[in-house]
Amino acid sequence: MTFATLSPDSGPVRVVVVGAGPMGRAWLRAIAEEDAVELSGIADLAVDVADEAAAEIGVPGLPTGPDGVELVRRTGAQAIIDVTVPAAHHPVTLAALRAGIPVLGEKPAAATVAETLSLAAAAQLTGQLFMVSQSRRYDDHLFAARALAAGLGRAGILSVDFFKAPRFGGFRDAMASPLLLDMAIHQFDMARFLLGADPVSVLCDEYNPAWSWYAGDAAATAAFAFEGGARFVFTGSWCSPGLETSWNGSWRVSAEHGTVLWDGDHAPTMDAAGGGGGGGAGGGGGGGVGRPVGAAAASGAVDPPVSPGDGIAGSLREFTAALRTGAEPMGRVHENLLSLAMVEAAMLSAREARRVAIDDVLEASLTAALAAERDAEVRDVMAGWGSARGALQPSG
Repeated sequence: MTFATLSPDSGPVRVVVVGAGPMGRAWLRAIAEEDAVELSGIADLAVDVADEAAAEIGVPGLPTGPDGVELVRRTGAQAIIDVTVPAAHHPVTLAALRAGIPVLGEKPAAATVAETLSLAAAAQLTGQLFMVSQSRRYDDHLFAARALAAGLGRAGILSVDFFKAPRFGGFRDAMASPLLLDMAIHQFDMARFLLGADPVSVLCDEYNPAWSWYAGDAAATAAFAFEGGARFVFTGSWCSPGLETSWNGSWRVSAEHGTVLWDGDHAPTMDAAGGGGGGGAGGGGGGGVGRPVGAAAASGAVDPPVSPGDGIAGSLREFTAALRTGAEPMGRVHENLLSLAMVEAAMLSAREARRVAIDDVLEASLTAALAAERDAEVRDVMAGWGSARGALQPSG
């Protein structure tokens, strides 16, 4: 067992939510609908905002305060859900882990890969679970698309188009790379999930259309090479009104014996080459052409994948199950690290107009993390890895 667990018969997992903004309130609603979780308190630097959030969900008088760890100690909570802004993820999560408190954090794990390495080391040192909520992995249709693609032989080409036009206001409008830094991590992480492989390098072009209302570059095309030779191409924009895609994006998986299409919202469809799919997702003789996964599953051609739950509710459910059983969850910091490394590598590639190796980003980040780390024991864990790849193998 590689992280501390809770007694399986101790009732709902008691949690403190840190961050009472709009996303924090979405998590509060998800907690209210999950029988396996009990809300013990809300922490926010603006305590009046935490009080407002408590009243909004119908529990006025719920314990609140400015410090998540102190609130856990005061209430007897067992875990923290970190829904603060990315810049606060490292200090909030590090304090919790060092206090012996497991953490479920909103993506990204931290503001930088270097800070994420620090948190991976802290989780290893303390034996506590730190899981990152990549909520868009928790989608029945994504799991179905992966199941279909698995029956088509080797996947070699994966692409996603993402075109939206949100007007958020606030910090995103001022970010240097709002699309890559705040959104594309979802699609990058989903690509890793669909391919079942790790990224090797990326060539990226980032830009800002003339009509964009963002200060930073709100559009990009990134071409990743993956282990085994597969390619993944992301093309996206956050300032493209009209005929918008799903928030998940519009996907195409091209494999040895056919293709899977997924519009991001509905069941994926598959076109299998005649007989090439064998006994997999498409069956023989082209029988899977154009059928949604539900139809294929009903005919016995594929096994319907187990539902992962939906969005943040799914990641909340997996986090609590992991704390009860010790089962390895998706999004554990050591596994999630490469998704953020894809983002930093893409941004570096765009700035320097060259292909960037993921390992180069990892190693530069480890050097930076070692130089910046103030906790000697955490620094010793990082130094003991030998290379940043050591962070990808949790132990404890």
